[in-house]
Amino acid sequence: MSHVVLDRITKRYAGHTALNGVSVSVEQGELLALLGPSGCGKTTLLRCIAGLTGFDGGRLTIGGADMAGVPVRKRPIGMVFQSYALFPNLTVRGNVAFPLTVRKRPKEEVRARVAEMLDLVGLEHLGDRLPNQLSGGQQQRVALARALSPRPEVLLLDEPLSALDAQVRHRLRDEVRRIQHQVGITTVFVTHDQAEALAISDRVAVMNAGDIEQCGPPAEIYTAPSTRFAAGFVGNRNTLELDAVAGRVTAGGAFDVEAPAPRVLCMFRPEDVELAKDGPGARAVVDVTVFLGATTRVYAQAGPSVIFADVPSRAAAGLSPGDEVRLRVAADHVQVFPA
Repeated sequence: MSHVVLDRITKRYAGHTALNGVSVSVEQGELLALLGPSGCGKTTLLRCIAGLTGFDGGRLTIGGADMAGVPVRKRPIGMVFQSYALFPNLTVRGNVAFPLTVRKRPKEEVRARVAEMLDLVGLEHLGDRLPNQLSGGQQQRVALARALSPRPEVLLLDEPLSALDAQVRHRLRDEVRRIQHQVGITTVFVTHDQAEALAISDRVAVMNAGDIEQCGPPAEIYTAPSTRFAAGFVGNRNTLELDAVAGRVTAGGAFDVEAPAPRVLCMFRPEDVELAKDGPGARAVVDVTVFLGATTRVYAQAGPSVIFADVPSRAAAGLSPGDEVRLRVAADHVQVFPA
């Protein structure tokens, strides 16, 4: 059942269209990631759900209730901001308790709920500390606990991990997913980090210039992008602009695919490139190799193009600059779009 429904949401700013009739729904208990570059409209869409930004056209419902005219304080949402927005003069417990105390909940209920939330985020031992005595990751957990304390129907996360260093971000990303699963709350997560969106979500909505280019499960977004933008934005891809002959592109023997236009863009992942010393495929010459641990990235010159391939490091151990190789890509791993 759809819990949050956005139907043709439009938002304009002084002649600029931030949202161009966006329609998307979020199922009960689902985590939907809004992914896209800066300025694509993802944060504006999140703020529309929260009620922090009005919209010029369309309809928004949460739990079947129309949110038109409903102020922020009366919407069944909890929100975590990029900046955490913790109260510096309140302890960890005080911050988590704040949404409950302003709602005049009984003191015993507040104490019990705060204890439950701090246990959920693993900060029960830091309840008496002030925000400036916490690390960035700990502050973000407090913000998450505070957002969840009043039992909202929907959790909104606005790039909550972007201010953290990479190692902490990866660890907290997994922690957010665990908590979201455990609580079972409907969640909308805004990010520009592709790996983050793919790792944390049930579905990803790829946004560009105020529109949703594609929305689907992470595996679908990664392996079967439906638009040129989605294919180019999510993950790393080789991109070749090639001419078709008799409705097909062979790329010098690297692959053989049907072409929808006389000139096309052929896009494929580096991990889908196979390199061999001999056999079928396009002739290429190794330019440079970059050791990445389990894999090695091999850059090879194939005619006028440089192709990069991610291959197991053991298989790449014998490759050196100047070596001739054969390069091939399975046809079903090549996405083709009109140029």
